Amino acid sequence: MLVRRIARPLLASSFIYGGIDTLRNPQTRVPGAKPVVDQIARTADQQLPVQVPRDVEQWVRIDAGIKVGAGSLFALGKFPRLAALAMAGSIVPTTLAGHRFWEHEDPEERFGQLSNFLKNAGLLGGLLIAAVDTEGRPSVGYRARRAAKRAASATERSLEDAQKRAAKAEKRTKKQMKKAS
Repeated sequence: MLVRRIARPLLASSFIYGGIDTLRNPQTRVPGAKPVVDQIARTADQQLPVQVPRDVEQWVRIDAGIKVGAGSLFALGKFPRLAALAMAGSIVPTTLAGHRFWEHEDPEERFGQLSNFLKNAGLLGGLLIAAVDTEGRPSVGYRARRAAKRAASATERSLEDAQKRAAKAEKRTKKQMKKAS
């Protein structure tokens, strides 16, 4: 559909641009990302059997790479649902790290951060819609349920046919046994 061909690149553009900018200069994002990375690493260390790296710049670069890769795939219409999910997963920590409006006392600074926070929330909403968009085709779940019903029906028919053949064979055998006796 034409709308998807226009909307996907538009939605992906801010992710691609922001990701490239961050890959070129990750140090500007490190201070804002540090509290989020520390919190995620602490939580992960408690729940996972391995330690999570705490290099904030590395995490910033990984996030930027996800944005560029998933944004490019999404803009091109390749794996759009998966790409939308990847971008959605990437925008949450980015928003929490970069737009902490609740920490600012200055009303103008707070308003600017709140505006960016809400913009990212809107992008997240668009990505969630894109992640469930099946482009008019049945979803994987629907197709799986339908295939399971068809397989069950075919199995039932096969069983009924086999039972009929077994009953005919039993009748033939009984007739042959009567003739033989």
